[in-house]
Amino acid sequence: MLREYPVWREGVVFPQLDNGRSLPTRADVVIIGAGYTGLAAARTLAEAGANVIVLEAQTIGWGASSRNGGMVLTGLKLDATQLVARYGRAAAQRMFAASLAAIDCVEQLVHEDAIACDFQRSGHVLLAVKPAHARAFATEAALLHREFGHETRVLGPGDLRSEIGSAAYYGGLLDITSAGINPARYIAGLGLAAIRAGAQIFEHSHATYIARNGRGWQINTGRGVVQAGAVLVASGAYTGRESARLQRKIVPLGSYIIATAPLPERVARELLPHNRMAFDTRHLLHYFRLTPDRRMLFGGRARFFPETPQMVRESAAVLQRAMAQVFPQLHGAPIEYAWGGTLDVAFDLMPHTGQRDGMYYALGYAGHGVAMATYLGMQLGACLAGAPFTNPFAGLPFPGAPLGLYDGRPWFLPLVGAWYRFQDWLW
Repeated sequence: MLREYPVWREGVVFPQLDNGRSLPTRADVVIIGAGYTGLAAARTLAEAGANVIVLEAQTIGWGASSRNGGMVLTGLKLDATQLVARYGRAAAQRMFAASLAAIDCVEQLVHEDAIACDFQRSGHVLLAVKPAHARAFATEAALLHREFGHETRVLGPGDLRSEIGSAAYYGGLLDITSAGINPARYIAGLGLAAIRAGAQIFEHSHATYIARNGRGWQINTGRGVVQAGAVLVASGAYTGRESARLQRKIVPLGSYIIATAPLPERVARELLPHNRMAFDTRHLLHYFRLTPDRRMLFGGRARFFPETPQMVRESAAVLQRAMAQVFPQLHGAPIEYAWGGTLDVAFDLMPHTGQRDGMYYALGYAGHGVAMATYLGMQLGACLAGAPFTNPFAGLPFPGAPLGLYDGRPWFLPLVGAWYRFQDWLW
């Protein structure tokens, strides 16, 4: 029977909270969302002695934080060449350096809080679906070396055979700095660390209204009203009308994943002999990896809309066919898990963090959130506790939809999907 939930959640013990307790009426800081950003900020703030409350509409890690592919990656959604072209050398260097510091940040938290989440620096390989993409890897690798001091290795078709048991790709770009993780175990451990530090987390506590109240803020929920000195919106793709100004700048984009039954060791070693995180150069990309119990986890933008049970089942069929095209060895392999998650994607494909009118925010990770969300959460937590914050994304415009034709309901996603499919066919 197909299990329609993340394989990552099997056996994970999340913090047990008393959800019947009364909501406090005051806090120094209220954080909206108990994902990576919110819990990392809560942990940092509580350790600094702040009275911090986290309001979560569902449960700890319910959203993308437990539904992703468990890839802790260098870089951002835009590659280094695109970053330099769009923002200039200095800004691109600052942002890329933040992506490396973010991985170190996750590793440090895992060590300090003894989070058993299978964190491993296994590296990643970017795979070229067309010859032109493979030729561009040499330029990208040279730029990473010259401008960022970051070493990668270009893989030709012959070299690629030592990295992946597939003939579907024309080359690769290997980066050994990236890591893999069990995201559900990680977010459960991060929640426990925040609670141990003194943060209060309230599940099933949807913030329905956020507004200025004198020099502070008023946050309304179905469980009561909280007055706070500061607010941090860390709700990602699930940002709602209570934060309408931010909601209009973020598109909730569906991403779907399947996981096979555990594979024989020989087969797993043939498919990904070095246990890399892997993803390709399509706009509608495929990404895949092995889980610690040797399942092939295979994901992609099979559908663009946020997850529903029907979308999960339709996407599972699409992804199973795609997986068999990449790995003919897995044709007919039983699929035991299928699920969807929702990414927070800004119109410029960049993360955005800062404060507007006294409301702090961090969102727009576009699939690179395991590391960057943790990092920015810790940085914002320290900032709210009084420490200086050198924002790696300072000065970036935060664009909305052209002509203001977006109110938070992504009616245009089918058009976006068709456009990306055309681009994948064309180039």
